[in-house]
Amino acid sequence: MRLQILFLYLCKKTGMINRIIKGSILSDYKRRKVIVLLGARQVGKTTLLSELCEGKDRVLSLNCDNVDDVLALEGKTTTELRQLLSSYELVFIDEAQRVKNVGLTLKMIGDLKLETQVVVTGSSSLDMADEINEPATGRLIEYNLFPFSLPELALYSSEREENRLLENRMIYGLYPEVVTEPGDAKRTLMTLTNNYLYKDLFAYKGIKKPELIQKLVRALALQLGSEVSYNELSNLLGVDRGTVETYINLLEKCFVVFRLDSFSRNLRNEIKKGKKVYFYDNGVRNAVLSNFAPLELRNDVGALWENLMVSERVKRNAYSGNYAQLFFWRTHEQQEIDLIEEQDGMLHTFEFKWNGKARSSQPKVFASSYPSSTYEVITPENYWAFLKSGNN
Repeated sequence: MRLQILFLYLCKKTGMINRIIKGSILSDYKRRKVIVLLGARQVGKTTLLSELCEGKDRVLSLNCDNVDDVLALEGKTTTELRQLLSSYELVFIDEAQRVKNVGLTLKMIGDLKLETQVVVTGSSSLDMADEINEPATGRLIEYNLFPFSLPELALYSSEREENRLLENRMIYGLYPEVVTEPGDAKRTLMTLTNNYLYKDLFAYKGIKKPELIQKLVRALALQLGSEVSYNELSNLLGVDRGTVETYINLLEKCFVVFRLDSFSRNLRNEIKKGKKVYFYDNGVRNAVLSNFAPLELRNDVGALWENLMVSERVKRNAYSGNYAQLFFWRTHEQQEIDLIEEQDGMLHTFEFKWNGKARSSQPKVFASSYPSSTYEVITPENYWAFLKSGNN
């Protein structure tokens, strides 16, 4: 609570919407490891870097969109890296995926054990994600940054204000520029989806049919909140099932979508290999379909509410260091639970209802098979407790 009050004070003082993850990154400076911040394009990584240097006098900022900055890092020896970095308190390396063999470079920097704190950002680059995991294991602290979360916005304004804007958030999402420039939200989202969303994917080795990615994302957008069949998608797109699975995996690495597996432990009629696919941002999903209609004109309001709540829970867990696993549950008789969160052997189950008056209860067969599980219905009247940091 004290940290949240501090964030609120800083937000009001600077006019900035502070990121909850900022406090965790600052506390990790003392660990003397390279901090890596990954996230989709346009989610605010560079802005966060500028905030992290407040109070530091000796700061080196390298932007690897600049060829000179790339050459300063690429193919260097440990001696050269020490000479480049050691005189600074803080070194920022932005868009580090543009450095060839960046994982090896980060390993070398980590091995130097400098007093200098190095913070690296990478867009949703597949090469970046692949390269840093192997050579630099144990030398990095990795964070993911997402579009704004509702609690971050509530710290800036208030929960009451966010309640007022809830319909807007469900339609236009939470990308920083969408939030700060709401009058231009449609154009921002269409530009994002057309120019940035798949940029890393299209440049990635082995991607031969960019138009297939766009068709797949549209198909996933239309199936929001429903169980996804790789076989049906392969028939729809005219490609094999393996290609569909591979492309969804790549979209996940690019922070466009994420998957939930089906939960199955005890019951013979539980669906065991099902998948549901959600979008990290409602606005991106709606932009893919070019549909920004108000809620009263839509037939997908329940799916939008579910997507918003599940994606917000993912952010909440990531930012609070909660390593719970998320699932959905369904039987062959179509009994279902929207979200199951398993943490420390406990099962917490949730149903998402846009209509707060809709009746809902945990399926009896689930309750009898998992008697220690909890159950909550999340509506626009009670969702804040579901989104805030901490454990259930």
